[in-house]
Amino acid sequence: MGTDDGIRKKTLKDIIRHFVPAWFAVNMGTGAISILFYSFPYGNGSEEMKILSLLFFFLNLGLFIIFAAVTAARYVLFPDLWSIMLQHPVQSLYLGCAPMGVATMISVAASLIHEGYGFGGKPFIYFVWAVWWLDVAVSALCCWQLMHIMMVRQDHALKRMTAVWLLPVVTFIVASSSGGVIAPSLAKYSPLHAIITLTTSIFLVTIGLSLAFMLLTVYLLRLIVYGIPPGPTVISAFLPLGPMGQAGFSILLAGQAFEAILPYGDDGFLSSPTAGNVINVICTCVSFALWCLTTMWVIYALLAVQEVLRKGRFPFKLPFWGLIFPNGVYANLTLALARTFDASFFRVYGAAYAVGTLVLWSLVAFRTLTLVRGGQIFESPCVEDLDMSRAPSTCANGGVPTAQRTSANANGETEQRT
Repeated sequence: MGTDDGIRKKTLKDIIRHFVPAWFAVNMGTGAISILFYSFPYGNGSEEMKILSLLFFFLNLGLFIIFAAVTAARYVLFPDLWSIMLQHPVQSLYLGCAPMGVATMISVAASLIHEGYGFGGKPFIYFVWAVWWLDVAVSALCCWQLMHIMMVRQDHALKRMTAVWLLPVVTFIVASSSGGVIAPSLAKYSPLHAIITLTTSIFLVTIGLSLAFMLLTVYLLRLIVYGIPPGPTVISAFLPLGPMGQAGFSILLAGQAFEAILPYGDDGFLSSPTAGNVINVICTCVSFALWCLTTMWVIYALLAVQEVLRKGRFPFKLPFWGLIFPNGVYANLTLALARTFDASFFRVYGAAYAVGTLVLWSLVAFRTLTLVRGGQIFESPCVEDLDMSRAPSTCANGGVPTAQRTSANANGETEQRT
């Protein structure tokens, strides 16, 4: 008897062919952990915390290089998969994970490697700034072009909607937060470049947050009308933490940077002695409001997960990595507010949530490694759809014709309809 195709060990060529964009969610989650070590309130600034942050940074960088190489190989060896993936209503949305993963590394490079260790001086921070602009450009493609593709080339329905729809627009928000991290370092060499970076960051977070609010309104309607997504798709209930939490962090950073940089000119608005203070107060209030909204979505997500778990356990899938980054940015925003308000509640709560996120990362990483060894985790629904369409149609032995319409749920699994 032959080995079952679903459980046989995949070859390297199989792995490349089934390597989906969702793998870049690993970079997002690992980058979030690196940032949390750097911002952790207990032992903050100690060499141990810096080393742990650097370890996760270089792990993240190594993984990104591997993922990018495998992704490039996938579309060189199988060029037809690019257009097929773009038309898939779920897998294509994960393309936004790549620039968001890079943005986390940009933040650590600017805040820890440059500021913490003084590495590279002006050339290094301007290199990081150039990478940030490239990340902004890719994020713009994800936000605008992917949203356009969703409108004109993909099959979507309210009943099948999950929070994965947020992924293209969150790219702008994550890029904006990296800009807020870079700006103070740029200000030492050119206040004008810092102001340009901060203004661009506010532009990005305004667009990203506005689109996120629109999509979350539709998502709430979907939950009320059709209920909680079943099985593994319920983990997407945590994705709203990403845009809300990261936007709060981005706006908070922008306000603090404006206060530190302004005034920088000799005349006009930018030389006003109170402009920076006013902007910072407004940004702090907005950031706290977004933290409140993020907390609301945390509660809804926990209630949704316990509701689904009451009906039975569900299998581990690659999109489980989508749990790490949203929870990580929520913890990071909480810790940032703790520093801003010097409040024990935010400090203790944020630290506890950060530890919980690290434990979650460890569990997901361990489970992923066990599945990577056998190749079971390498699954590409769009490839499976392609193979199904090429298979000969048969009804022998009570079989089902292979010519079927397919749609996809949040995990990218196909739902077949004859």
